[in-house]
Amino acid sequence: MFAQINEGIKIIDGWVWGLPLIVLILVTGIYLTCRLGLLQMRHLPRALRYMVKNEEGGEGEVTSFGALCTALSATIGTGNIAGVATALVTGGPGALFWMWLAAFFGMATKYAEGLLAVYYRTVDKDGHALGGPFYYIERGMGKKWKWLACLFAFFGMCVGLFGIGTFTQVNSIATAVTNLFDPNAVHTVSLFGNDYSYATIVAGVLLTICVALVLLGGIRRIASVSQVIVPFMAVLYIVFCLILLVYNYKSIPGALVQIVKGAFNPAAVTGGAVGSLTVAMQKGIARGIFSNEAGLGSAPIAAAAAQTKEPVRQGLVSMTGTFIDTIIICTMTGLTIVITGAWNVPGLDGALVTSYAFDNGLPFLPGWVTSGVLMLCLVFFAFTTILGWDYYGERCLEYLSGGSRRSILVYRWLYILAVFIGPYMTIEAVWNIADIFNGLMALPNLIALLSLSGVIVRETRSYFDRLRSGDLNEQSRRAMNK
Repeated sequence: MFAQINEGIKIIDGWVWGLPLIVLILVTGIYLTCRLGLLQMRHLPRALRYMVKNEEGGEGEVTSFGALCTALSATIGTGNIAGVATALVTGGPGALFWMWLAAFFGMATKYAEGLLAVYYRTVDKDGHALGGPFYYIERGMGKKWKWLACLFAFFGMCVGLFGIGTFTQVNSIATAVTNLFDPNAVHTVSLFGNDYSYATIVAGVLLTICVALVLLGGIRRIASVSQVIVPFMAVLYIVFCLILLVYNYKSIPGALVQIVKGAFNPAAVTGGAVGSLTVAMQKGIARGIFSNEAGLGSAPIAAAAAQTKEPVRQGLVSMTGTFIDTIIICTMTGLTIVITGAWNVPGLDGALVTSYAFDNGLPFLPGWVTSGVLMLCLVFFAFTTILGWDYYGERCLEYLSGGSRRSILVYRWLYILAVFIGPYMTIEAVWNIADIFNGLMALPNLIALLSLSGVIVRETRSYFDRLRSGDLNEQSRRAMNK
């Protein structure tokens, strides 16, 4: 029965993430890149400066950096470790190239999302900000498109509850913890007709408790936790990846050749064992979107809470999320996997592939050190992703329910329940379910971005015209003097 369900889920996943959606995502990013004049290249240094320099005098609930960290808490997760590995195992090394391509154009998409989120958001007298695709669809495209906004909000709830937010994160955490403390599954107990390690059960219970404690504090507690955990864990993971890459620097050119060659002729690299051009594109773009969420419509929900009065400025800050997530972190993961050949080891999938890469790429370190560091990074990355996606799901429900606190409380407890049962889901089914909801959530958002591209271009030109004329500097000084 379970095999039939998994097969059905796989078929739906292949249909949702077929060529039409892949083309739509890429076309949206390419179109915005052209209309904005390669903004993601020309203004990346400015965006990185804005990322760490909060704006003075803006409305909102959290700082721009806090909003970015909330968004990054949802994006930097298992997609960077297990997701990249899954893409390379299925599509070969060439999948990483399609991740890069999707991320480059996705930076323009993410910029547009952040801009529209602030431009069309609502802020009540208590400072509570609500915005995102459901608001820029309804207020930007008109009331007659509210059905599309509701559709996005519904799929957004499902992504949080059944996709990125819970099952994939918890499943990867449980796998990593079990691999470290009980790799041979010696200590097991029978549940739901299967044997599970005690390490899996303990990890699931502790994670559920920690998630519940943080979620009760709302966006401010989520942002405060994210601002501490996300930068620290990202730096730790990057440092270990850099050590591995420096130690194996002679293998990097060959790995890059494999990646580029595998993008257009996977069989030449894999020997026909796995992947095809279509599969490499599909898995690379799907996992890239899963990781950086450009075009998905999730990040603008967090961006709308930023304390800012300039939509363009927050758009630039949002854009850095894709750069950090995919161009930096996913690239490092992918290179470690290709260099060590971990993608081609039979019987490995998910986080175990990356664990193999760390163990074999850093032979001078004991296995428990590399496995421990990877487990620590995976646990905290996934933990913050769980927190971020609960916030997204609650904001979606808040829009659908008209702000019903009872509905949000019910959703929150259902979310915690999903975290609790996450360790007992199969890896393949978990990732396919996540992909399905991601694709369905992306469609309404991409339609809105294309429809409102004129607003995006107009606001961008206005901002940089004022910046060149010095008006923005004057406004900043006036704001600081108040």
